[in-house]
Amino acid sequence: MMEMLLRQCSKGFLHFTACLQPCRLQHCGQGHGRPGRLLVSRLFQPANLREERELGVEGRQGELTCRSQRLMLRAGLIHPASPGCYYYLPHTLRAVEKLVRVIDQEMRAIGGQKLNMPSLCAADLWKRSERWDLMGKELFRLRDRHNGEYCLGPTHEEAVTELIASLGSLSYRQLPLLLYQITRKFRDEPKPRFGLLRGREFYMKDMYTFDVSEEAARQTYDTVCQAYCHLFERLGLSFVKVRADTGSIGGKLSHEFQLPADIGEDRLLICANCSFSANVETVQAGEADCPECHGKLTETKGIEVGHTFYLGTKYSSIFSASYNTPQNKPAVMEMGCFGLGVTRILAASIEVLSTEDSIRWPALLAPYQVCILPPKKGSKEEEAAGLVEALYDGLGEAVPALRGEVLLDDRTQLTIGKRLKDASRLGYPYVIVAGRRILEDQPHFEVCCQNTGKTVFLTREGIFDFLSNIQTG
Repeated sequence: MMEMLLRQCSKGFLHFTACLQPCRLQHCGQGHGRPGRLLVSRLFQPANLREERELGVEGRQGELTCRSQRLMLRAGLIHPASPGCYYYLPHTLRAVEKLVRVIDQEMRAIGGQKLNMPSLCAADLWKRSERWDLMGKELFRLRDRHNGEYCLGPTHEEAVTELIASLGSLSYRQLPLLLYQITRKFRDEPKPRFGLLRGREFYMKDMYTFDVSEEAARQTYDTVCQAYCHLFERLGLSFVKVRADTGSIGGKLSHEFQLPADIGEDRLLICANCSFSANVETVQAGEADCPECHGKLTETKGIEVGHTFYLGTKYSSIFSASYNTPQNKPAVMEMGCFGLGVTRILAASIEVLSTEDSIRWPALLAPYQVCILPPKKGSKEEEAAGLVEALYDGLGEAVPALRGEVLLDDRTQLTIGKRLKDASRLGYPYVIVAGRRILEDQPHFEVCCQNTGKTVFLTREGIFDFLSNIQTG
């Protein structure tokens, strides 16, 4: 047996002597790090964070047109696949999953039920609503082997209404019905740009509501809008709800949720004297005063991250989606639809919160909350490496919310400064450094709060107290 292991070692399959030793801060290179420890050296991070380098076709200097795109590419959070399409690498996917979790909480709190609809949508549905021609080249169209026409769904009004209609008339007691999904969507953008802010393939939350009357539908509309406001408040994002055009979706009432930003593609008019705000598309050309209070309208730019519509019976009448009244007579349902750009929210939040060199996440969305930097190999402080391990292992016990949220940057061949720069670029909210004060009689760690720019020196127990109120969802 021993001879076999030694032969394997000589072939490079096993670092025999290293694996006989307890794995501490360094792993043996074969994934044998201490169970439960998340080591930076083992993360899939293809980008070299310490060097400026060619980023591929989309990474040419002239094409890095916004902060979030530049930061996400350089940090190795996304990787271009084709125009408007990206690989979402592990850090980004963790952030997306956290955002989905928060959205689920808000939608379920108002009675939303989650489902999933096909991305491959039959052309017949879209032709019945007349949007097959209305949407034009924005639809990705294809034919199957039987010459059947389809599109890749950019939105699902037709599909969900056909679903409800196919079930027969529901009872008025079963309404309102709030159905939502979080899926990939497809739109053939003529000029994809700004990274995840305007792509051809993206994640969206779309909710469809069914009510018994216009009054009830408008109440549902207000309820969902309030949930959207609460969502953005939880994320710590400054937003504005503006009156909007119904566009190709249609309906009687529409609002957009916008994050003010210089690179925003929407022009917004906001009144400082009252709550009026609107997309410039809904205001008469040349109008300078607020129609509600006659105050002065100020123009700004915004990134649309959510859009809500009161549809009325636009789709339910076409597809015969009806319910039975208390008198047991059929009546057409009143509908609404409500979208959130999931990956757009993620990129827009980076756009508005980050510095030019470092990503800053909404606290709830950071891929990992804490990154611990042990001393450099060969330094005087290396003798205190055991204290760093104890801190790492103790955090999950002392602060249960941080389990699975703490990274150990075990690349101790690099200086503290280089690893700190990497951590800053990736935007971990808290970075804990084992510096010179780790050797004091009462060891202190340097705790850098990335989102505030503040630094404090704390003992191990002090760190536990400091992080005890952290929120991860």
